[in-house]
Order: sequence, then structure tokens, then C-alpha cells
Amino acid sequence: MPKLAAFPKAWLEELCVDGSMSLRQWIETSATIDADGLELYSGMLDLQDASRWPDYRGMVEDQGRTIPMLCCSPDFTHHDKAFRQQQIDLEKSWIDMAASLGARYCRVLSGQRRPEVSREDGINYCVECIEACLPHAAGAGVTLNIENHYKDGIGWRYPEFAQHMDVFCDLIDRIVSPHFGVNYDPSNTILAGEDPLELLGRIKHRVVTMHASDRYLAEGTLEDLRREELDSVGYAQRLHHGEIGRGANDYDAIFRELAGVGFDGWISLEDGVDGIDQMHRSAAYLRGKMAQYWAS
Repeated sequence: MPKLAAFPKAWLEELCVDGSMSLRQWIETSATIDADGLELYSGMLDLQDASRWPDYRGMVEDQGRTIPMLCCSPDFTHHDKAFRQQQIDLEKSWIDMAASLGARYCRVLSGQRRPEVSREDGINYCVECIEACLPHAAGAGVTLNIENHYKDGIGWRYPEFAQHMDVFCDLIDRIVSPHFGVNYDPSNTILAGEDPLELLGRIKHRVVTMHASDRYLAEGTLEDLRREELDSVGYAQRLHHGEIGRGANDYDAIFRELAGVGFDGWISLEDGVDGIDQMHRSAAYLRGKMAQYWAS
């Protein structure tokens, strides 16, 4: 049976930018959510002090939960080799953070889809950088999991280089390691204008973790989003997270497919835009579906 984690997607501004919510406050607030673990993000302000990592791990473990995954956003798609090395060093430091927090998984990304970087160069840069991080991850007992991502909401101008499934699949096919897998996010596939189930069919044997969310456009179309996403840092304003189970994702089909290949990893719920009660409802929905498809 997979385990359920909660990720504070709706509170990243407060936790990572203006500091109006402390990590301690989030951990205490999340205690009411029916989740086995808490996924954290490397950009949280309170995590910048390495001496406090054992304290936050202890706070979560005192609740009888764990920190299964650290969500990180390295940017490997840059022509400048020195820039890429800086990102490799950052990812290695986040691997250390993940290990200290007790996390088994540390997310990687490809990087931004810069207009001047070709498909071939971008894939080569990503493979080179991720492979440079793998020995460090193995030594720390951590698995790197790359997400079919949309765009980092803090600081990125361009969407994800490997946003579309053809690039994403070509990239992961070139990396073979027991310390590397996929963090599957069906909502991000919809934002790419593609079919989440088609992607899952191609990568299901590589999936080690999952982000469960239901994204929606508050207004306009995907074409409007495409025009906006190149002109702003972070997420376009029309893009929202919604209550899980009430959006476009077919969780019955998704969970049936994952259960069929023996997936038993962590599923992290991402929502809360409309408050903590929304996370309670999303957790209850996911628990019900998990019990249905992993009944045995």
C-alpha cells in the first residue's frame, strides 16, 4: 500500500519568500491532515540553517510521521558549464539536506526551457548533470526522482525544458541507475496539453513517487497560458490548484495503472489554495482511492 504525504503548495510564498509562516507553524498546522508524512521544499527559509535540520525532522517524527521527500529545483539547462556546475553543487547540498531530514527521495528537474538551448544540448546537459549527482545520492542513501514538471513557481522565467513527454521520456531513458526514478504528476501533463495516462503508460515502471493534484485554469485557455508563461517569473496568475478529485485527472485510471505494476511508493497531495479544510477533503479522497486499488 502506498503512503500519503502532504506538501504545502498553497503556502510556499509564506514559507519561502516573505517568511510570514514558519516551518514549525506548518508542521503544527499539518498535524490535523490524515497523512503519513510531510514533503518539504529546499527553498523554505527555515531550512537554510543546516543546524536546524535535525530539529525539523524531530518535530515531524514526534507526530509519528516522516519526511519522505525533499522537493528541489535544479536548473541544468544552461550553456555555461560553470553555471551547470553550480547547480550540480546545489543539488548535492540538497541531497545532504534530504538525508539529514530522513528523506529517501530528493527531486531533480531538467531546468528552464531557454530559447537558445536546443533539444539535443538540453538533454545532454541534463543527463550529464544528473549523472554527476548520482554517486553523491547513492552515498547518502537517497534516490533522485525527476518530475514531469511545469515550472518552478519561485524564480523561473521559462517553463520546464522536459515539460513535454517526448523530451521527458528521451531524457529518463538515458539514465539507468537504482538511485534514479520518476516523480509522476498527472496535472502537469494536462498543462502540457498531453494525456496523463499516455505518459504513465510509458513511464510506469520508472515511477517511484507521485504528486497528486488537480490543476485548473481560473480563466482562459491553455493557449492563453502559453502566451503568459514566457513573460513572467513564477506561475501565471490564471493557473490554480484545486481540490483533488474534482478536476480533470482520472484517479481511478491512474491508480489502477500504478497498482498494476506494483507501485507502493509515496503519494504527495498538493492543494490547500482554499484553506486547510480543502487538504482534509483531498486526503480523504485519496485515502479512499488508495484503499480501493491497493485493497490486497
